[in-house]
Amino acid sequence: MTATRNIQNIALIGFMGTGKSTIGRQVAEHLRFTFLDTDELIVAAAGKPVTEIFAQQGEAAFREMEHKCIQSLESRTQAVIATGGGVPVNPANLASLKTHALVVCLWASPEKIWENVRGQTHRPLVNVPDPKEKIRVLLAEREPFYRQADVLVNTGLRSQKEIAQQVITQFRLARNAR
Repeated sequence: MTATRNIQNIALIGFMGTGKSTIGRQVAEHLRFTFLDTDELIVAAAGKPVTEIFAQQGEAAFREMEHKCIQSLESRTQAVIATGGGVPVNPANLASLKTHALVVCLWASPEKIWENVRGQTHRPLVNVPDPKEKIRVLLAEREPFYRQADVLVNTGLRSQKEIAQQVITQFRLARNAR
């Protein structure tokens, strides 16, 4: 991290089912920060669920909404931001987040992700004939973007409490390095 960054927030990136929302809420509560979920913000602004946005307007329209949402968060302070899994694929999103947040990628194996998301109907990208293969393909495509995070945390073998504590520790170290 460079001295020019003004780290006021934590942004959690990573594939669906890695725990961004769950861990984000725990971290926010511990730090007494505001918790923000970009998918929830988009749903509130659009007045319809993500699955409907995808079905009616397509993924490209959703990604544009997502980008505008990410940009709107640049002036926030003391926030933990859980992002959608595709956020870092747009380099402008990652650049925006890095202006104000420590970017932490929560990582898990395709098998662990499938275990976490199977049976969840609100995830349009896995509502396909072979969701396990879709997860493997998307994870492989997105890995180079996820690796651009400031910190990578493997969530597969740790408790939620341990993951949250690691995120908090990394945030405090980044803030103290300024």
